[in-house]
Amino acid sequence: MQTTFTLTPPLFGFIVGTRAALGFGLGLLLADRIPADKRRAMAFTFIGIGAATTIPAIKALMRSRTASRLNQRLSSASSS
Repeated sequence: MQTTFTLTPPLFGFIVGTRAALGFGLGLLLADRIPADKRRAMAFTFIGIGAATTIPAIKALMRSRTASRLNQRLSSASSS
């Protein structure tokens, strides 16, 4: 059974934003162009934001999947 996700534009943007913040923070940790103390502070801030918003993003994604499955069950039950 294929799982379908129904993402609204705001939910999609939220999920992309969480991944971008986490990736940007990790990229800053690896960069050498900014002084180390400032780079670490900014990197850990972005990593913290990305990590803290990951759980709400996952929960929202799971709700969109559950709603899709529920609609499939309801439509198959009514057609039987």
